[in-house]
Amino acid sequence: MPCRHPILFMAADTVSKTNYGKLLKRILIGLLIVLIVSIPIVYYLFYVRVTNGGLEFENALRIPEALESEMVEGKKVFELRPQLGRMEFLEGKSAETMGYNGNFLGPTIRVDKGDEVVINVTNELDEMTTVHWHGMHVPPDMDGTPHQKIVAGGSWQARFPILNEASTMWYHPHPHGATAQQVYRGLVGLFLIEDENSKSLNLPSEYGVDDIPLVIQERLFNRDGSLHYELNKGAYYGDAILVNGTLDPHVRAPASLVRFRLLNGSNARDYYFGFEDERSFHQIATDGGLLESPHETTRIRLSPGERVEIVVDLSDGEEALLKTFPDYGLTLLAEAVFADGIGNGQFDILKIIPEATDRVAAELPQRLNTIERWDPEDADKTRRMMLGGPVREGHPMPGPGPRIPINGKLMSMSRVDEVVELGAVEIWELVNRGGQAHPFHIHDVQFLILDRNGAPPDASESGWKDTVLVNTNETVRFITQFNTYADPDIPYMYHCHILEHEDGGMMGQFLVVDPDAP
Repeated sequence: MPCRHPILFMAADTVSKTNYGKLLKRILIGLLIVLIVSIPIVYYLFYVRVTNGGLEFENALRIPEALESEMVEGKKVFELRPQLGRMEFLEGKSAETMGYNGNFLGPTIRVDKGDEVVINVTNELDEMTTVHWHGMHVPPDMDGTPHQKIVAGGSWQARFPILNEASTMWYHPHPHGATAQQVYRGLVGLFLIEDENSKSLNLPSEYGVDDIPLVIQERLFNRDGSLHYELNKGAYYGDAILVNGTLDPHVRAPASLVRFRLLNGSNARDYYFGFEDERSFHQIATDGGLLESPHETTRIRLSPGERVEIVVDLSDGEEALLKTFPDYGLTLLAEAVFADGIGNGQFDILKIIPEATDRVAAELPQRLNTIERWDPEDADKTRRMMLGGPVREGHPMPGPGPRIPINGKLMSMSRVDEVVELGAVEIWELVNRGGQAHPFHIHDVQFLILDRNGAPPDASESGWKDTVLVNTNETVRFITQFNTYADPDIPYMYHCHILEHEDGGMMGQFLVVDPDAP
């Protein structure tokens, strides 16, 4: 066997190491150049460029019609019809849509706390659906989950008392594996509740005039004007913003205090709302009710399913442009670029045109609500919910989204994941170890956020909630009580409110049981 000369071998090894060092140096210099070039590009794309720039705000904002009720034996009876429709979003072009009692979206249901309501739902679609009363405290068999199916041509009657306090709720379909596409096609409506406290506060309250609902969604359109459904990063994101189903919208409002009720009705996108002129406004409510006092701010973040009420002072007569800005902080920007973030991007939303009025702008009351808070020391149980990670249990799902588990499990209609005792006060600990933020929604109850990574919540999240965004590598704890309703057979749901994640299996079921029942 021939042998290598040791001196020649050492020389070759030295040359190899030298070449490797030069190569590594070139790679590092190349990466540095790419980074230097990328910074201004990324800054422009996320912080300067308006994704839907060039709007002329030429279309008057549609205001959803208030649904009339009929009094029958002391109950308010409403009629609701999910149906197929056509809608012209782009001039001269139409799209196939769905709506409640119309072509797109649905009418606003308005009630008072204490009302007894009956809602007759007649399914005029060509497919199965359900109607879920998002945020409402209702019996499990009235919740409109995948267990309360309404077949095509069928009907369902929901009956329940209004137990929630004054708040902005909403309703939408919840069929197993098909929620995302039915919401995307237009099945969304508002459910507004008032009570004696809210009526005594002298807040702007003339529906559609100085109390204006804003259902904010995004869409993709084909060249022929039809809706385009395509997943991007595991969910549906669009490049055009609809407000109440209106593209390129403006609204005229009195030059006074005006209340806007914002619903993030998008399938997946997170919004970071503010005004182009950086004017401040007052947040007065979260998902489930009024805050204890107004919170003055210039930005508010809203993930899918969340609602917020704000009051804006337009008495200066200046036009205001509602926008969504890039997420705050480089960490979240990096998440959006490299880790499937659900927000970011800059969009124009709505031009607000003040009009002269003889209304005298009343000052906001300093006290809006009284919130009775539970002592965490009195909690009966703490439950941990791990969002994301490997799948240990579950079967392929019918929906188009990625298979992301909760506590390692994908949704199963035949499996109950948690059992809660009626009257129990519980702390739920939501731990996100995945690569993406998840808005976590629980049915049946409203909750109060205790902390985010051990720090108390911001004032904007200090009120009643039913949906909370859990950021990557974050732990959120909330406290709540499961009261009034119990059923040993029919479960409530908890899930991610990115609808494609929900349809893909990021959902679980819990029973509320009465330990004293037979």
